[in-house]
Amino acid sequence: MSYPPRVVTIAGSAAGGSAGIQADLKTFQELDVYGMSVISAIVGKHPVTGNNVHSQTVETIEAQFATLMHQVGADGLKTGMLFTKEIIELTVRMINEHQFEFVVVDPVMIGKMNSKLLRDDAVAALSKELIPCATIITPNVPEASLLLGGKKLDTVEDLQEAAVELYALGPSNVLVKGGRLKGPAVDVLYDGETITTLKAPRIDTTNTSGAGCTYSAAIAAYLSKGKPVGKAVQSAKSFVTTAIEHSFSYTDIVGPTYHAAERKYGEAHPIMVETISMPK
Repeated sequence: MSYPPRVVTIAGSAAGGSAGIQADLKTFQELDVYGMSVISAIVGKHPVTGNNVHSQTVETIEAQFATLMHQVGADGLKTGMLFTKEIIELTVRMINEHQFEFVVVDPVMIGKMNSKLLRDDAVAALSKELIPCATIITPNVPEASLLLGGKKLDTVEDLQEAAVELYALGPSNVLVKGGRLKGPAVDVLYDGETITTLKAPRIDTTNTSGAGCTYSAAIAAYLSKGKPVGKAVQSAKSFVTTAIEHSFSYTDIVGPTYHAAERKYGEAHPIMVETISMPK
C-alpha cells in the first residue's frame, strides 16, 4: 500500500476556519496529502482586552514539532504566520536539524484586512534567517514591499523587479502574488534565470479570506507529489483560483475560499503562463 506524502505546516490557528492552519489542512486533504500542524499562535480577538494574536511559547511549539516528527515524520514543510523573532529562530533551527525535501515560506506579515501579523523585531529574522532556507517564498504585494524597504509595487513590471530583488535574499524561488493589483490576477515567479508570469481572470468577490494560505499550501502539496516548482505553482494557482471562484460567506464579513471547489466543480479558469529568460 502506498501512503500519501507528509507535509507539516507551522502557522497560526484562525478561529474562523478560513486561513492559517485550518486552510492549510483543508488544502492538504483536498490534494491527498497527509497534513500535520504546529500552531505558532491563536488568532482570535479577545472581546475584553482586544488582543488579536495569542502567541504560543517556544516550548509548546517545539513540543508539537517533536511529537509529529516522532510519530509520523515529514517530507516537506510549509510556514505561515510565525509572529515573533523567537518563533522564527526556532523554526530555522528545526529546519536545519531535518532534511526536508522542500520548504515553502509564506512570509505572513500583513493580513487581508491589513492586520499586523508579524512583530517589528521579527522582520530581520524572517529576511536574514528563514527566507534563505526556502525552496520558494510567496509574499503578497504589501509583504514584498515591506521586505524591500517599502518599495512601491503597482504594476506587473514592478512585481518582476521585486521578484529579482527578493531572490537576492537567498531563496531558491520567489513568487510575488499580484492579487492586490488592478486588472487580471497576475503572479510572478522567478527562479534565478527565468521570470514566469501566471495570469487568471480577476474574480469579482470580496470573499478571499485565506487565499494566500491556500495558495502556498497547495504549492507545498504539489511539491510533495514530485512536481517541479513551476508546475507546482501553476497547479496551485488553478486550485486557489477555483476556490475563489466558488467562495462564499455566511455573514456580512469577508468569507472564505471554498477548498472543495476544484474537486466538486473542476478547474474554474485556465492559467495563462508566459516565461521570459533573464540576461546573465
